[in-house]
Amino acid sequence: MADHQESTRTLPSLPASVAAARGHVRDVLARWGLPPGSAAADDLLLIVSELATNAVQHTRGQSPAFTVALRLDREERLCLGVTDAHPRPPRRLPAAVQQDNGRGLVIIRSLAAERGGRLWVEPVATGGKTVWVTVPWPTAAPCRVDAT
Repeated sequence: MADHQESTRTLPSLPASVAAARGHVRDVLARWGLPPGSAAADDLLLIVSELATNAVQHTRGQSPAFTVALRLDREERLCLGVTDAHPRPPRRLPAAVQQDNGRGLVIIRSLAAERGGRLWVEPVATGGKTVWVTVPWPTAAPCRVDAT
């Protein structure tokens, strides 16, 4: 396998694009060897769902599209990012705020941390931002050898 593999997909900032982003990530992860339905794949799909939802809901029409990027480095580290054209970084709601939504960053940070990764925001030259999550690439389970 190459030292790194990359995939990107740009989608319109519409609610239906969240499912398309999730489908793209699911297909890429499967091509790279992460089985669909595995706990790691499910966590990554939830992460991209939350990031894409934020890009659609919180850019207030300032980002007509968003881009999902994946990069796998030496089968050791996966970077997953969502870029939009809105310059404001995402904000986490205070715990005291009672809302049915607004917990996406908490979910993303928790999932990334559970997998030994992290979340950060990086401004882009065009005035927008990329919200990145980096996690160790889930290695294949060791082969089981039964003693006979």
